Amino acid sequence: MTQRIGLLFCCLTRGLPCPPLFLLGVTCHAVVGCSLLPGLEGSARLWRLSSNVSHYELGSCETEAKLALSLDFWTLSSENLIVKILKDREVLEDILDLDLSVSETDDFIQLVSGEKIVSGSIPLAHRYGGHQFGIWAGQLGDGRAHFLGIYMNRQGEKWELQLKGSGKTPYSRNGDGRAVLRSSVREFLCSEAMHSLGIPTSRAASLVVSDDEVWRDQFYNGNVVKERGAVVLRVAKSWFRIGSLEILAHYGELDLLRTLLDFIIREHFPSVKVTEPNRYVDFFSIVVSKTAQLIALWMSVGFAHGVCNTDNFSLLSITIDYGPFGFMEAYNPDFVPNTSDDERRYKIGNQANVGMFNLNKLLQALNPLLDPRQKQLAAQILEGYPVLYYTRFRDLFKAKLGLLGERKGDDDLIAFLLHLMEKTEADFTMTFRQLSEITQSQLEELNIPQQFWALKMISEHKLFPAWVSQYLLRLKSNMNDSDSERRKRMTTVNPRYVLKNWMAESAVRKAERNDFSEVCLLQHVLQHPFQKHSAAEKAGYSSPTPSWAKDLRVSCSS
Repeated sequence: MTQRIGLLFCCLTRGLPCPPLFLLGVTCHAVVGCSLLPGLEGSARLWRLSSNVSHYELGSCETEAKLALSLDFWTLSSENLIVKILKDREVLEDILDLDLSVSETDDFIQLVSGEKIVSGSIPLAHRYGGHQFGIWAGQLGDGRAHFLGIYMNRQGEKWELQLKGSGKTPYSRNGDGRAVLRSSVREFLCSEAMHSLGIPTSRAASLVVSDDEVWRDQFYNGNVVKERGAVVLRVAKSWFRIGSLEILAHYGELDLLRTLLDFIIREHFPSVKVTEPNRYVDFFSIVVSKTAQLIALWMSVGFAHGVCNTDNFSLLSITIDYGPFGFMEAYNPDFVPNTSDDERRYKIGNQANVGMFNLNKLLQALNPLLDPRQKQLAAQILEGYPVLYYTRFRDLFKAKLGLLGERKGDDDLIAFLLHLMEKTEADFTMTFRQLSEITQSQLEELNIPQQFWALKMISEHKLFPAWVSQYLLRLKSNMNDSDSERRKRMTTVNPRYVLKNWMAESAVRKAERNDFSEVCLLQHVLQHPFQKHSAAEKAGYSSPTPSWAKDLRVSCSS
């Protein structure tokens, strides 16, 4: 099994390129230092929970075990390529079992920069294909990402470790295998933000800035400029994506397709029996359901991925491959964060439809392994996707409005508010947050205090009083509820802070001048997006978008 799975990856015959290090660390005094959170996946052999653990005796409670003071005992394995679902734990200590002091050692710096390969690690690059902007693009693969191995921590959790921006791979095509500072900072911060918002995501464990010269035409307008390079150590439950299966089906590698699918099911879908004849249909059903859930979650926080190609859609339905993403500011269903998306295919309001398109491509990849009856069952499952998505979307937005139970007219109430938000160009995040903070009596008076600036914008619409009347009437139907309980409940699902593009841009501009203070501030704030933070308020993170940022653009170039 292991040998055959290995065929999907190309083992590099030389060490990873080593960029000259410019900055490192592990605490917030340096970029690399802002530690990440759960999201790593791997399978390195760690401490054994036995009575003879010598220096690393764990005692009766594994959570009280000593953390490693070096990387000497820390081995990676390339034999298994996937991982189990992780828990919500802090990274370096709770996931990687490392004492914070290790992050300042040369060994750690060399590891996360790609200079050093730890014992047992065989760098690999993953081969996959994909539909890009709706068109089959053929073979793609990890063009600048190196898979380091699978790490198993003291709790028995597996995490996959991957370096992004560490140099050329066999799939780099005409690329240089590098990543620039601006995109690396954005991925580092956004994966942190998404995790803290409760959205399944890959994580970024460290960020290394180098003095390498990386040349990029950021907006594809012929203006090629020199930028600073960076390397991100990112982790995920799995890096397999829809394109991992598409490439095998497209080229008729059906034995390998079956082998890979069985491996993925065995490692990541415990509710599906690998001996069950209908296992691929059962697998597909779970992916359809979880994909609908993921996109509904994206929509609930105003997140637009930007490049929803099949090679960027995880088989485990986690958010991966952060590029020209964006959190919507003024509510607009046509919001497109990626300036490279000329046809607006991946606008935020089309993400659910794109999800179904991608799932259809997954089904096409599975079809060669299905009999006629199974194909029919799978097709019926896909037809149920819109209902799954809409049901989850509705539940999430009802929670955002503090609605309990089911009442006729709930859908209309949500749609009515979104309509007013669109017409007044109200801020998406702060509208819902301020509804979480304003009292019912303040709403009844229709005299919105200035501090609720997003709601004040909506209140200028002539239909706002009608919506408020419907909303307050609906709140009265909440059983055993009070206004204080409503507000408390709503502030746990409506964040005060998300990583808007202007915030990321501000941090990037400072980082390019060797000032990483805002990167670390944002990391800290985004770890607690539902809590009011004095430094964040001072920085304007809950204020209207500053005028200098009105025309910010991002692209696929990174």
